[in-house]
Amino acid sequence: MSLPPPVADALAALASTPTVLAHLVAEAGDDRLDDLDREGWSPRLWLAWFRDEEVLALRPGLERLLAEPAPELHELDRAAWLRERHRSRDRKEHLLADFALHRQSTLAIVRSLEPRHLARAGRLAGEPVTLERYLLRWADRDRERIARLESALGETLADVLERRRRMVEEYRREG
Repeated sequence: MSLPPPVADALAALASTPTVLAHLVAEAGDDRLDDLDREGWSPRLWLAWFRDEEVLALRPGLERLLAEPAPELHELDRAAWLRERHRSRDRKEHLLADFALHRQSTLAIVRSLEPRHLARAGRLAGEPVTLERYLLRWADRDRERIARLESALGETLADVLERRRRMVEEYRREG
């Protein structure tokens, strides 16, 4: 069975995020990854947030919505996370690989959903939420955070891809 178009679109957005993140930071060195934006977040911190929120809050919420009747879901406390988070796997390669692995696990669960599952409900931050709304919100948050990462890096995915396209063209002309 196929999922309704908004959910299928959300699934496509969730599936693209690991590749988008990798493209955005592939050429960034440690100095660039550690530059703080006006709110005190660095590109490295955004990568860590993607990974940790996936592992500690979002996917467990998805699994609980599928396994429990009306679970109370939680969001990751950003301030506590910033203070207490584990930093030993903060190399760019670890962050990207860990996130991609965990997102694949998430996608395996989501791809097995049937339309009837989308009505399953719980509570998030004290408000009712269906599985469908949870997935749509998740994809929206990915998009928002990608935009924040792009802002922190000073270039968008389109900029990165265009720059690489020009590099390939230049190489072909010279070669």
